Amino acid sequence: MSEIVRLDQVTRWKRALNAARRTIGKAPLAKEPSKSWEAKMLLAEHSPIRLVEFDWTWKDIMQWVTTHLVRHHEGCEKFVHSQRGDRRVLPVPRNELPQGAPNDMDMTANAQAIINISRKRLCSCASKETREAWKQVVEAIREVDPVLADKCVPECLYRGFCPEFMNPCGYSKTKKFEEDLQRYRNTDYDLKN
Repeated sequence: MSEIVRLDQVTRWKRALNAARRTIGKAPLAKEPSKSWEAKMLLAEHSPIRLVEFDWTWKDIMQWVTTHLVRHHEGCEKFVHSQRGDRRVLPVPRNELPQGAPNDMDMTANAQAIINISRKRLCSCASKETREAWKQVVEAIREVDPVLADKCVPECLYRGFCPEFMNPCGYSKTKKFEEDLQRYRNTDYDLKN
């Protein structure tokens, strides 16, 4: 099973705050924005959220799961440990490595990319193993940015309905979905103290 061995918030929300202020002709501030402001910006998906960046490392992630994650290309970069025999010691020749072989992977992404990836990789229609690997990222983000983690939801919560017409899981028809949808749309973070 993979694990996140490191996650860093590379840039602070203050950077997004001041970019947003610039767009409306206001001077920069020397402080972090409120959590409610952050929640509103994430739900609105205004461009300054692309300035808030994270960086992490998975250890022992299955090679075929990395293949799912490298499909995402906007606002993120992936660095998968090479399987070349001239770059590292392999247990077997490269052509004999199974798809489930453990590997290591670094990734960097901005808040917009993290939201976008969450929409696809947290969906019950995504592979269980890829969903679990992405949940590890969201939980590691929760440690440093709980508001962003709250806005990392599957497609059905993001849209308010399930677009999976071929094989929906049924979650969007449950009471839990309604509760989770309300929690996702919440912006009253500064009242919680």
